[in-house]
Amino acid sequence: MLRKAAVLFIILIGISCADQLAYSSFQTIPDGRWRRDSTLIFEVEAPDTTQAHTFYLYVRNDNDYPYSNLFLIADFTRPDGTSQRDTLEYEMADAQGNWLGSGLGSVKESKLGYKKDVVFPVTGVYTISVTQAMRKNGNVEGLQELPGLLDVGLQIETNK
Repeated sequence: MLRKAAVLFIILIGISCADQLAYSSFQTIPDGRWRRDSTLIFEVEAPDTTQAHTFYLYVRNDNDYPYSNLFLIADFTRPDGTSQRDTLEYEMADAQGNWLGSGLGSVKESKLGYKKDVVFPVTGVYTISVTQAMRKNGNVEGLQELPGLLDVGLQIETNK
């Protein structure tokens, strides 16, 4: 009986988490080297204009990623063309150099908070574009290529 209750609980948790997912898309970085001039574009049809949503960026990296942090530029553009730009910084490794993401083997996936409590004001297509903004200390120019990043994704969850 206890075993059946545990299985039912796990199924219910899985269903409730799936209900929160409003959008999910991943893009592969060619050759695992994200070029500075390469912008990833996610087009999202407003899932619900009455509820708040939370946006997450997902990053999959391998051991070729040479840094402990990651800087991104994200633009959120509404259907009317107005946009908001954010400079985002994420920790990718702890002080000992251990990856903070989850996963087995050399590939780790990090779920990174991007926007919280977003209510889509109107229906239509919203565009989220993401570029890498990494540079070495002391250099003004950004890195032409950022190795070790395999995939970048956007996930939007409906707040409960």
